[in-house]
Parts: sequence; structure tokens; C-alpha cells
Amino acid sequence: MSNLPNKIRLYLDREVDFRKDVIVQDDGQGQYIKEWNVDGVAKPTDAQLDALSSQAETLENNAKIDLKRRTEYLSWQDQMEMIYKDQKNGTTTFKDHCDKVRSDNPKE
Repeated sequence: MSNLPNKIRLYLDREVDFRKDVIVQDDGQGQYIKEWNVDGVAKPTDAQLDALSSQAETLENNAKIDLKRRTEYLSWQDQMEMIYKDQKNGTTTFKDHCDKVRSDNPKE
């Protein structure tokens, strides 16, 4: 189930400062907008936010995939070593490694 902060990001079509612009709270019965401090943009209705559920779910799933990919890409030092060896030896180890990480962890 998609979370409220991603729906708000989609509604505003930008990153949001959730300490200042929009305060989200969860009282145990679910998340809700406690404060809306965005100048020039009306606070969204529940229906407007619900309409963004599918897109918000995709954002969340892709964020999980990004996190998994980051761990599988290895450190930047290891990547640089692969690139150096590929250039020296005329191989494609780095490209092959990146292609495998992406194919093992496809985005929506």
C-alpha cells in the first residue's frame, strides 16, 4: 500500500520538506496531513491523493529496487577497478556487471 508522503510528492510534483511544508502524522489509524504550509497550492482532498495511489506504489517499489541495486553494484573503488581492467584488457566486465544488476532488479 502506498504511503502518504509519496502521494504528496506526486501531487506537488516536487520534493517536499516534511518538517516544514507538510507535516504528516500517524495516530495509529493511518497517516494523515496534520499541517499544510504550501503557498499557492490547495491541500489535496483524500480523493485527489487516492487517485495517485498507483503511481505512489510504483515510486515505493522503485526506491526499494534502487536500494538493492546500490548494494549489488559494489563500492565505487571496485567499480573503478573493473573499469580500469576493462580499458586495459579490452573486456566488458563492468558493463556486464551493471547489466546483470539491472536485469536481476528490474524497475516497474
